[in-house]
Amino acid sequence: MLEEENLMQVITIDFETYYDKKYSLSKLTTEEYINDTRFQVIGVGVKINANKPEWFSGTHDEIYQWLHQFDWEHSCATAHNAMFDAAILSWHFDIRPPRWADTLSLARAVDGIHVSNSLKAACERWGVGKKGTEVVDALGKRREDFTPEDLAQYGEYCKNDCELTIHLFAELYRESIDDEEYEAISTTIKMFSEPVLQLDTDLLKNHLAEIIKTKKELMEKAKSNAEILQSNPKFAEALKELGVLPPMKTSARTGKETFAFAKSDKGLNDLMEHDNPKVQALVAARLGVKSTLEETRTQRLIDIAERIGALPVPLKYHAAHTGRWGGSDKVNLQNLPSRGNNVIKKAIIAPKGHTLIDADSSQIEARVLAWLSGQDDLVQAFANKEDVYKIMAGSIYDKAPEDITKEERFVGKTTILGCGYGMGAERFRNQLRNFGTDIELTEAQRIIDTYRTKYDKIKQLWKDGQHCLQTIIWKKESTFGVRPDAVFLGESGFVLPNNVLLEYPNLKQEQGEFSYRARRMDVRIYGGKVVENICQAVARCIIACQMGWISEHYKVALTVHDSLVCVVKDEEVGEARQFIEECMREEPEWAEGLPLDCESGIGKSYGECG
Repeated sequence: MLEEENLMQVITIDFETYYDKKYSLSKLTTEEYINDTRFQVIGVGVKINANKPEWFSGTHDEIYQWLHQFDWEHSCATAHNAMFDAAILSWHFDIRPPRWADTLSLARAVDGIHVSNSLKAACERWGVGKKGTEVVDALGKRREDFTPEDLAQYGEYCKNDCELTIHLFAELYRESIDDEEYEAISTTIKMFSEPVLQLDTDLLKNHLAEIIKTKKELMEKAKSNAEILQSNPKFAEALKELGVLPPMKTSARTGKETFAFAKSDKGLNDLMEHDNPKVQALVAARLGVKSTLEETRTQRLIDIAERIGALPVPLKYHAAHTGRWGGSDKVNLQNLPSRGNNVIKKAIIAPKGHTLIDADSSQIEARVLAWLSGQDDLVQAFANKEDVYKIMAGSIYDKAPEDITKEERFVGKTTILGCGYGMGAERFRNQLRNFGTDIELTEAQRIIDTYRTKYDKIKQLWKDGQHCLQTIIWKKESTFGVRPDAVFLGESGFVLPNNVLLEYPNLKQEQGEFSYRARRMDVRIYGGKVVENICQAVARCIIACQMGWISEHYKVALTVHDSLVCVVKDEEVGEARQFIEECMREEPEWAEGLPLDCESGIGKSYGECG
């Protein structure tokens, strides 16, 4: 990885910056902190390859000149929490190395997300040294407040951090995760530090005004008629008037179906992220929440646009247990509504002279599931580009696929995309209900049974997952699915195609149920959930590979689950779109026989690409 593209050296960098009790990364987002008027670099440490680290402190202009003496163009820059250092280097000092390595991201992948991956914790875990505490004494002190002796001592602390970072990198690098992951880390860092996406502030401001107006009207109406908020039936009717079927649950007391309207009910809280801001406002009134998600997100984007003029995309590499990216810096672009008239998506626009291409992997989890389980008839149907939703609906309704109606196909689609991980009848029924289709519980069970009979190899994969949990505890060997070259059982979890471990730490079995320890709490796990974790993790490995292939030619500006958003020159749109689609349909070497497909859209805004 480090030898590619004539990258002859590694530059480890660490910035020390001013902070106080009110102005710090614990109070502000990274972007807010770096672009604040109070921001000041006190000093910076740099280490070239194995040479001794250097420390420099001075005015902004002096630091600028000092940093520009190094050959960044032919270097891989390395830092712990590189999103922070890369943004400072780019936004304040106009330096943008061709490649970034981040020990925080690597630690998440190698050591997992269930442990602390701070520089202090990671270095202690790997035995590479001890982090100092001098940063504590720097609270509230600007550069001019340091005595020469204190500044020199702070420099020793910073240089030690540089040593720790590169030694930690060496240890993590020996774990031999795939090169595609290093490219994915670098691309993720540059999405934030080298932003290209722009924001239509006029559209955002108009949208914010409309949100506030609508929310006020809805809340006043709801409060004037308290029964709307206090009466479950009337609140349910209000939701229905907005086109939303009320979320339901089984009462623990009566065992009967009832409205899921308690403040702790996931179904109600999920509506706070509904596509329709009116639904968000109504639910916010019920929950007593002052601001809706749409309102706070829109205001945050306006503030970002006014500070920096572009949209730094803050993504956390390997944020989830499955390795998927996650939102960061209070700007979660991973959960923008996918349906409806989404104004925020329309407000994310391409820079002048450029176009956005949004390429989305088609049914990637369902394809991976069929491939891993050896459900060859479904794999072949995907490969032949057959309508697998109509095929499923044909089995459900005992009809020829060509005779399936639009409504029946939708049920088939929901079955294919939703039932592959052991979903039960009640949850399946609620899922259909959320999309506006209501069926009896007995019918939901019949559909579930039809799916499991038709695709029995998938059902067997759930059993494999359950058995693997047991063998992890027993410390015995076992197999999972029919693709051992892609996924196989390790000591405490599953080794993925990128050589990263999907781990279940401290796995135990009590009263017939399995659980593992995650972030100081026990999480229940079972065969179907194991399969879901693995399919999502494998799909994510595929996206990482494709991201690397595409980023060699075009700017990847954003990834959302199984899609990549690229920025290309207007005159290259046709050629770029063809290349990107080819990459998205190309399976990695370890995924031979996995039929991949994609859909892409183009537009001047992210919203137009849908």
